[in-house]
Amino acid sequence: MRIETKVFGEIEIAEDKIITFPGGIIGFPDLTEFTLIHDEDKGIRAIHWLQSVQEPAFAMPVMDPLIVRPDYNPSVEDELLKPLGELKPEEMLVMVTVTVPKDLTKITVNLKGPVIINAAERTACQVIVDGDEYQVKFPIYEILNAKKAGE
Repeated sequence: MRIETKVFGEIEIAEDKIITFPGGIIGFPDLTEFTLIHDEDKGIRAIHWLQSVQEPAFAMPVMDPLIVRPDYNPSVEDELLKPLGELKPEEMLVMVTVTVPKDLTKITVNLKGPVIINAAERTACQVIVDGDEYQVKFPIYEILNAKKAGE
């Protein structure tokens, strides 16, 4: 399948790379089909893109939260994960959305609303984590710079 995207232009997506969000994502309930794009050309290997298959202009930067919070382990009610089917830990992928403002020193991730992906079933959902342990706007600029310097 070929789709036109705002960020990457026209790209080819294999049918088995489409991830279905049965309930959409927060704020966009009608967008239910996405693919995960790994943008090696952009330098920061930590950031990927959750690209909507239905809406070419919609792509969200996402990343593995363990890169910036190695202790990230939110408690999520099993009920919220039921739409994903049988979820085995080794087949679960957790991503958090990245907010990239004009001033890159203000880059943040949303640890409060992770995206949970069942890689085996290619289903996903975005959940809201209860409690005050995780922030909606967790600053990551200094963390990424320190990691880059340590490479």
